[in-house]
Amino acid sequence: MKLLEALVLLTVLIGVAGLLLRRNLFLKVLAMDVMSTGVIALFVLLAARGGVRTPILQGSALEASQEVTRHTDWADPIPQAVILTGIVIGFSVQALLLVATARLSRIDPCLDVAVLEAETAEPVPRP
Repeated sequence: MKLLEALVLLTVLIGVAGLLLRRNLFLKVLAMDVMSTGVIALFVLLAARGGVRTPILQGSALEASQEVTRHTDWADPIPQAVILTGIVIGFSVQALLLVATARLSRIDPCLDVAVLEAETAEPVPRP
């Protein structure tokens, strides 16, 4: 299990390195997606250790109480809900960043961060 954790952490570090080292804005967005995927995978890996059974009880209350005493290895639904929310928020942020990147590609088709910063730093002449 340690190898899997190391590989997931390596995915996060590759995303961080791409975010810091690349100059192309689209590649930065892609690196951020790799990083967020690694973070989500790490949370899923850590949350999966709690248990394997779903905490949904079926049948009468007596059967449910017997089921609880027989199987105490329940999966925690809270991290699952948080991860699902994180995936949805990450998807919407990615979509917003890609739209902004597409709009910025009209200024500089190469999407070089240094060129975009230099063009936005110039004062706009007033009519």
